[in-house]
Amino acid sequence: MNNNPKIIVALGFSPYAKEIFNYAAGLALKLEANLMAVNVINSRDIATVATISGMGYEVDEEHYIENIKQERKKILDGIVKASSFPEARVRAIFKVGDPVDELLKTVVEERADMIVMGTKGRTDLAHVFVGSVAEKVFRRSPVPVISFRDEKTARRMRQRIHFD
Repeated sequence: MNNNPKIIVALGFSPYAKEIFNYAAGLALKLEANLMAVNVINSRDIATVATISGMGYEVDEEHYIENIKQERKKILDGIVKASSFPEARVRAIFKVGDPVDELLKTVVEERADMIVMGTKGRTDLAHVFVGSVAEKVFRRSPVPVISFRDEKTARRMRQRIHFD
């Protein structure tokens, strides 16, 4: 890592966002790093808004994006304030597009040293990453990716490990 390490914490603003942020903040404190909280508004959602707008409803893409950004910025501000991490060392980055592509572009553009992100397994299948943003970022990232698991998920995964 360089002299001023940068850690990206990828937040989808799931119920685990606070835990993911706090985990990344703990790493950043130990590594004397700065945090970039990155959120990507999925272009599929924007396409849906465009479809709804085309049906005659009073919705437009620009206002939708701006409202989502404001809403998520407010949530992030609350998460940062509730943490022990210095607010001055956190930068919020909001992008629109494909989450995998935008996260990876941000890694390169910002010269990040690491990504911290949650896993998104929604089923009890053995391959919980297949098709997910997390799995694709793990495969394509030019920097280390740390996967965060909340305690409930970690406990469930421990129970699946069988010893002979």
